[in-house]
Amino acid sequence: MIEPFADRLTTAIRQNGPLCVGFDPMIENIPAFFGEGLLGMRAFFLEILRRVAGKAGIIKPQIALFECYGLPGLELLAELCIAAKQAGFLVLLDAKRGDIGSTARGYAKAYLGPDAWLDVDAITLNPYMGTETLEPFFDEAKTQGKGVIVLTRTSNPGAADFQELSIDGKPLYVKVAEALAPFARDMQLGQSTWSSLMVVVGATAPNEAKMLRAILPHCPFLVPGFGAQGASAAHALAATINGEGVVVNASRSVLYPLGAEQANGLDAWAKIFDANLKAINIELADAL
Repeated sequence: MIEPFADRLTTAIRQNGPLCVGFDPMIENIPAFFGEGLLGMRAFFLEILRRVAGKAGIIKPQIALFECYGLPGLELLAELCIAAKQAGFLVLLDAKRGDIGSTARGYAKAYLGPDAWLDVDAITLNPYMGTETLEPFFDEAKTQGKGVIVLTRTSNPGAADFQELSIDGKPLYVKVAEALAPFARDMQLGQSTWSSLMVVVGATAPNEAKMLRAILPHCPFLVPGFGAQGASAAHALAATINGEGVVVNASRSVLYPLGAEQANGLDAWAKIFDANLKAINIELADAL
């Protein structure tokens, strides 16, 4: 039997803490000594994998920032996903897919199926077109031991434009959570108490996170907004239960610490990178 995603996620959090390192490639921020173009990006992220091993158990590549380089960028993404899995990381793909019918089934097979072109553990989904667009992903995830991550209350400044619109006296993000609740229970499959259905809840909305925790008590939360977007560790971890149930994503604040871009060699860069990563993990640990 395939181990459910929720159990693998729980193990990763217990062993390495809640930090998830977002793989958001920005060539202009990668020190020159790694090399130019995609070759430099490849060297940079392989070194990131080596340096965060044992200090974070989860990575989250943003597909758009690889896709913009065309086929070579996607080939690099596939290589990094394989390397991450071989090193014991969970890989959450930030792709925000969402569509109807056969298109949704195609996406589900492409990313979660037995012959998926990327070796990932879970994928982010946009629920805007309704639960029918999510169900093919739920079905594939249950069969393959994978996870799904549904946008619910995001961290970006414009989130309130739609997500806080009132419907029957409740904000839309609450209606989304209520619609997801039965699916979350259906995907509560493993030895842990957690579901393989995650939701995205921004660290910039800690009060909303506590409200959503009451609606989705067994859903792990993927929490962006910590670090570069300004949310504190305490806000990011507002919905934890006994130190579990929350994955805190940090991308730029981990990858590109102050002063690292100017480093003139691997040793100088590594000293800055390691100290910054340690400080982030201490901040998160102190907030648990």
